[in-house]
Amino acid sequence: MKIIGFVYNDGEAQMVLKGDSCLLNGRKPLFMPDWTNELSVTECWILRVSRLGKEIAQKFANRYYDAVAPGADFVAMDVLREAQANGRPWTKALAFDYSLAIGEWIMDNGQCTMDNLVLTPEEAIAEASRLMTIRQGDLIYIHKRCAPIRVQKEDIIRAEINGEEKLYCKIK
Repeated sequence: MKIIGFVYNDGEAQMVLKGDSCLLNGRKPLFMPDWTNELSVTECWILRVSRLGKEIAQKFANRYYDAVAPGADFVAMDVLREAQANGRPWTKALAFDYSLAIGEWIMDNGQCTMDNLVLTPEEAIAEASRLMTIRQGDLIYIHKRCAPIRVQKEDIIRAEINGEEKLYCKIK
């Protein structure tokens, strides 16, 4: 399983990859890494890929995912700034264990308002599949166009859809 992300960086979408150890689900807490002093979170939507595809045309991309979930992408901002300044990979800042909290899957995508994303779901699928084959079970997450919010111990990250809690994550 691949986890492909489109994050908001300097006003544009930047593609990143995460390993499956980055997933945090089931209302489990996120233990703040001791190697960062500035952990931040960005809201995102996560798409569940439902079929194999390569170089998918944007007009057909809606056929390649079967569910969405609200997500919270955690980033070590101090580590990210240092990596960017020194021309180093962003992996440590973005792809650490449990850095992507995933909420409950929503099968009826019409329930969701996916406004203000860096790419539409169709654009994200088309772009990801242009660079690599996507397979059933892969996840694609898309950041909202907003500044990351700094988090501290005891903060709670929640997402509600139509009055139902779909994402819950406590920072410890």
